Amino acid sequence: MIQTYKIKIALFFLIFFVIRNNFSQNKQVLYNFAELPQTLLLNPGSETNYKFHIGVPLLSGVSTKFGTSNFVISDLFLDDNISINDKVSEVLKNVSTKDYAESNLQVEVFNAGFKLNNNNYFSFGFYEEFNGIIYAPKDILTLISEGNSAYLNKSFSLSQMSYKVDFLGVLHFGLTRKVSKKLTYGGRLKIYSSALNIESFNNSGTFTTVNGSNTMYTQYLDNINIESRTSGLYKDDEFVKSFKSYLDNTFFGSNLGVGFDIGFTYHVSDQIEFTGSIIDVGFINHKKDVSTLSVKGDYVFEGVTFEYDPLNPTDYGVDLEQDFRKNLPLVEKDHSYISWRPTKLNTSFRYRFGERRSKYCYDNTFKDFYRNAVGFQLFSSVRLLTPQYALTGFFESSLTDTFHTKVTYTIDNYSFHNIGIGLSSQIGIVNFYGMIDNVLQLDDIGSSNSLSVQFGINLII
Repeated sequence: MIQTYKIKIALFFLIFFVIRNNFSQNKQVLYNFAELPQTLLLNPGSETNYKFHIGVPLLSGVSTKFGTSNFVISDLFLDDNISINDKVSEVLKNVSTKDYAESNLQVEVFNAGFKLNNNNYFSFGFYEEFNGIIYAPKDILTLISEGNSAYLNKSFSLSQMSYKVDFLGVLHFGLTRKVSKKLTYGGRLKIYSSALNIESFNNSGTFTTVNGSNTMYTQYLDNINIESRTSGLYKDDEFVKSFKSYLDNTFFGSNLGVGFDIGFTYHVSDQIEFTGSIIDVGFINHKKDVSTLSVKGDYVFEGVTFEYDPLNPTDYGVDLEQDFRKNLPLVEKDHSYISWRPTKLNTSFRYRFGERRSKYCYDNTFKDFYRNAVGFQLFSSVRLLTPQYALTGFFESSLTDTFHTKVTYTIDNYSFHNIGIGLSSQIGIVNFYGMIDNVLQLDDIGSSNSLSVQFGINLII
């Protein structure tokens, strides 16, 4: 049976990574922007008007973002002569069980593609991804920070504990097909290699304190059913400390899975366009270095009545621990299990206007386009408890044939005033792009709910 200290290590591991990099998966500035190769990872049905591309290894696509729902860092650490205990209490008062912290860090190791013929574009690559989400267990946090003496007869819910953390590598192969001038669609096959998975959800149970008859308080743990699953966190009953070990397992390790993306681009006319995509429909089969810890049962604690007998001393601590384990046994299993990828959906509408120009394409033809465009994008992610949504309005402008800009305004779970900026420039065959959102908060990051940075370098012919 795994010892208690291992549970503490797993919990610390979870909290450290999720709090260190809190951000959502929405890449609203990058989506469908400037025909960048990276947009194919958000919509395999995006249009491509180049013959070949290759990303600079480890620099072709890097994105990182932090964010917190319903509170900001300065709420806890601002130097305002208010005690940390009072600040924590105020944050807990405003936080609900629907609040969460979400993490997604993605780095492309390699990314390339080429035209098979005039209508088909084949792309492939490999990227590393860290993804995590933890919902706010308000009752548990209140119990830890304030204790139970002020909450007699209140049932603290343990079902609020829901979290998931993944570190994996993704090998992918995509095909984009241009059916006609109006319609382009595509799909992408993904092979997942998981290096780390920690997850717990669908838990149940309550903790209640009441005035007791024989002692001051009586505590009830009712209908406890809690389960936590890990994969890759322990090897041979030892905690894996080496980051290199995790990194090695992201490329065809023992815990593999499959998934797919699909998407399309449809032109109603030369000026009106619709797009849509479903990303990461898939699963991972965890069967190596796995552990499932579960606690199930009921327990009533009415304190300890001490009886002094010098001839037969009683170790009350041991007796209490044995009674607790008897009623709420901690069971470990090493069975394989399935984890599902966080599926994401995108759809957008774009209206082009302004000066009409012709763009030179790889096949010695010219494509007409308009300098400017406005539109909106809707993003949704299927997560543990509830779907998450974001609505983005955007304005695009091609200042020259090789320099493109995009400005976005996003409403999501983190903010109602998130403004983002994207730039893409081509010098010869070298493409540079960079994006940042929540620009209004750059001068005070501690008071910002989120901040995102993306950049990359490609060779495009």
